[in-house]
Amino acid sequence: MEQVFSYIIGLGAAVMMPIIFTVLGLCIGIKIGKALMAGLKVGVGFVGLSIVTALLTSSLGPALNDIVKLYDLQLKVFDMGWPAAAAVAYNTAVGAFIIPVCLGVNLLMLFLKTTRTVNIDLWNYWHFAFIGAVIYFATDSLAWGFFGAIICYIVTLVIADMTAKKFQGFYKDTEGISIPQPFCAGLAPFAYGINKALDKIPGMQKLEIDAEGLKKKFGILGEPLFLGVLVGVGIGCFTCSSWNEIVDKIPYILGLGIKMGAVMALIPRVTAFFIEGLKPISDATRELIAKKFKNADGLNIGMSPALVIGHPTTLVVSLLLIPVTLVLAVILPGNQFLPLASLAGMFYVFVLILPYTNGNVVKSFIVGLVVIVMGLYMVTAIAPAFTLAADDVYKVTGDGAVAIPQGFEAGALDFSSSPLGFVIYQLSVHLKEIGAGILVLLTCGLMWWNRVLILKNQKEMVKKGATTLQTME
Repeated sequence: MEQVFSYIIGLGAAVMMPIIFTVLGLCIGIKIGKALMAGLKVGVGFVGLSIVTALLTSSLGPALNDIVKLYDLQLKVFDMGWPAAAAVAYNTAVGAFIIPVCLGVNLLMLFLKTTRTVNIDLWNYWHFAFIGAVIYFATDSLAWGFFGAIICYIVTLVIADMTAKKFQGFYKDTEGISIPQPFCAGLAPFAYGINKALDKIPGMQKLEIDAEGLKKKFGILGEPLFLGVLVGVGIGCFTCSSWNEIVDKIPYILGLGIKMGAVMALIPRVTAFFIEGLKPISDATRELIAKKFKNADGLNIGMSPALVIGHPTTLVVSLLLIPVTLVLAVILPGNQFLPLASLAGMFYVFVLILPYTNGNVVKSFIVGLVVIVMGLYMVTAIAPAFTLAADDVYKVTGDGAVAIPQGFEAGALDFSSSPLGFVIYQLSVHLKEIGAGILVLLTCGLMWWNRVLILKNQKEMVKKGATTLQTME
């Protein structure tokens, strides 16, 4: 099974997801031509996103390495980035079975009416495999690994349900879609709580500035493209040790600025392909589910957060947080992680934050800042278990992408910094049976609460339908 899934995952998201969505489209009754085009557009979206993120990492990587050497930064947790983290997750015993196991859990929860999300974002199942893998290697128990992965999956589906209305109300063209990706889902409660606290601060209402308001207020300085150029130029300047060196490296510094600006301009264009490809699949799936399941009009299709990472506020705040994150990584006491390769994943931090801050740049930045500070410490804490998993996968596969430099530990900003994954890891690894009991009680409580909300929603929909019928008569 590990070899089979290793081969499938080795195809990459750009090949794997178009095949999945084309087959899915045919299964739900879409004509072959339309299903194939939908799948291909999703594939183009992944290819485009890979190119843009590769441009970001290839441009920033050497510059940040120069900064590390110039200032002699000593941080022992090596940033492997999300592609390597996904490879580690899927090439473990937990990852080999994670897709069928989680799909089975999803079907059971739909039957029990404890979720209304059908999670077809199969590529991002690696997040569940990852938390299962690090628990597995920390406890040397496959059972504990699957326990952590399943708990994470259930909680994520519940959060996807509870954030769906906000998500659909904020982002355009997302009706019937939810985000069951645990990294994003784990940040939603913080966005809700911090936003409520910020609303109580006098004068905060005067700072209600979204990305469009930023453009109107600051003109060209509020444009994501121009901000990208400024940040790129600033980072380029920090690679120099003197004014003379800055003058000598002007072509390199300006080139870095243009590349950063290009990333900001290209991401919204790329994410448009995801929406074009996934929209017909989403619509057809909801229609089919509505026919097969009684009172199923409220069901949502779980999709990749890549759909909406091109939002202007996400681009602006992510860009501003990149240099701030680097400074924090150096000055925070106890932190051992310097994000480099993971910076391309910064855009995913804000997918479920923006609906609660209503796209406000200041609030989103503050929430992001809190999340990043916590995340750096979480990555440092989970690094030993991540290292064991990465070493094991490297010995078996020989994949250079998961090789860790000697004397370093493995880290990644993506799921290693997820509050949801961190809590599950800590309770499972350090409290064992007591932690498992706490997790089971909390998870069952969330499922029960979600079921109450689902049944209430169904009754309201039935009542509304009856009222509409009477009006028509």
